[in-house]
Amino acid sequence: MRGLPVVVYPPDGSGGRRVRVDGEILGMAYSVRDVAEFLRRAGLDDITEDDVILSGVIEWRGGGPETWSAPS
Repeated sequence: MRGLPVVVYPPDGSGGRRVRVDGEILGMAYSVRDVAEFLRRAGLDDITEDDVILSGVIEWRGGGPETWSAPS
């Protein structure tokens, strides 16, 4: 991932997770597909959903790529 710091924050009440790349919040993701799209817009043109899931560079807070709902 070319060294960009990527953080996906814990899910909020709607199941959305903020995505931050290189210190800038890019938006609210509701799926791995959304995270991949944000990263493509940030310049990682060739990233796939599988790359997002398998990457050791993304910091997933409050659950990994399978977590899209807030704890009850």
